[in-house]
Amino acid sequence: MTGPELAVVVPSVNGFDDLRGCLGALGCQENVDVEIIVVDRLGEDLREKVRDEFPKVLVFGMATDSTIPEMRAFAFLQAKAPAVAVIEDHVIVPPSWARQLLDALGPEADVVGGSIENAATDTLIDWASFLCEYSACLPPLPAGEATWLPGNNIIYRRELLERYRPVIEEGKWENRLHDAMRADGIKLICRPDIVVGHKMHYTFSLYLSQRYLYARSYAGARISGASLVMRLAYGSAAFCLPPVLFYRTVRQIFAKRRHLGYLVASLPLLAIFVTSWGFGEVVGSWFGGGTSLSKVR
Repeated sequence: MTGPELAVVVPSVNGFDDLRGCLGALGCQENVDVEIIVVDRLGEDLREKVRDEFPKVLVFGMATDSTIPEMRAFAFLQAKAPAVAVIEDHVIVPPSWARQLLDALGPEADVVGGSIENAATDTLIDWASFLCEYSACLPPLPAGEATWLPGNNIIYRRELLERYRPVIEEGKWENRLHDAMRADGIKLICRPDIVVGHKMHYTFSLYLSQRYLYARSYAGARISGASLVMRLAYGSAAFCLPPVLFYRTVRQIFAKRRHLGYLVASLPLLAIFVTSWGFGEVVGSWFGGGTSLSKVR
């Protein structure tokens, strides 16, 4: 190889304290030449800190109202390596992570994703927010072909991203890209042994608002262009979401036999968080996503 084997895309939306840990872990990858691409919407002060402390990292600025899907799309254009991985600015990867991802690519594997474990363990709110959002991503997961993969522990062949550039430029979450790929017969491969740590610390109000914003942006994108009757129907159905989401989360965690003590302690918080999630789906269905996507962190 005359250049990096892997480009890693990191949207910067949470601040330098989170980003520092992420970049520090990426700088310790074993046996892989990694090209790290940070796309930041927080301002030049943060970007200067990155350049000073991590001079090998490529850092680009975007407007403060840029969305994470837009930031990822921009970063994909900057990548030079033949494979491109995506994480978040609060994700901590182990030293073997890049090598594992690259080795997982093969003749039948153009898209590979792993599992996600909690690395923010200081408070019950940290645990409740993680379990609310990532119960489906906790190991163990079924290995092999999958119907979905997480968007923050994943690798693509760069030529595949180039082929799906029109879909990526729609500015939607990764599920839209993955659905388009699967419709064309491209397999999504799950490798649950490739694990990253999700180290995001929340306050109660911050996570409550983030669940609402994500849900509103997701629902707004889903019903974009739909008729009024369809929007009203989706929004009305979303009133039933909170108990469904609560049950699904509890069932998934019990099935995995992981973090059961934290789950029990988190149940009151989970009930509140899934209510915010459902409310976001109602508002997004009835009134669209508004500016919610640009506020998701």
